[in-house]
Amino acid sequence: MGPALLSAALLVLFLLLPGPTQARSSQEPYVLCGACRALMDEVEYDVTRARQKKTKVGSFRINPDGTQERRKIPLAQSEAFLIDLLDKVCERMNDYQLEEDPVTKQKTFKRYAPRKGDKIYKEYKKFSFYSDAYKPLKFACETIIEEYEDEIFSLIAQEAHYLADKLCSGKSDLCGVSANHTEL
Repeated sequence: MGPALLSAALLVLFLLLPGPTQARSSQEPYVLCGACRALMDEVEYDVTRARQKKTKVGSFRINPDGTQERRKIPLAQSEAFLIDLLDKVCERMNDYQLEEDPVTKQKTFKRYAPRKGDKIYKEYKKFSFYSDAYKPLKFACETIIEEYEDEIFSLIAQEAHYLADKLCSGKSDLCGVSANHTEL
């Protein structure tokens, strides 16, 4: 296969893949809302832990005039920390399960797995709980990060609280205004 043919094949493949808005419209609303709330719950948990460490990292940016600016910023607001966090956070969607209210039939995702610092975590990790059921949640999580990465960074930089409410119901409207804000 020649370079021109390979490039054409890749272009056709790229055009056939769903983009963020296509992927968003093809998913159930409860999956997008659940993924958004789970994503922001995980982000808020990690950012809160990073803020408690009070670690500061250096920033060595070079200004347009050639001078070097040195300043310390909190770890939770450092670009490297946030990029690493968003690269790995969707893997944790396996820690959530879909539940349906028997009366209202409303579907929500709830975290069932303990977190790393919890006492039961070592015992829990001895068992493997993998299911393909979390794949739509993981895909929705990745789609949300791709579409709203700047908004997530902005909320963290503002040291906002209730990140799930602010992103999922406010900025993105993935959960709508009337969503139940106490559940994931």
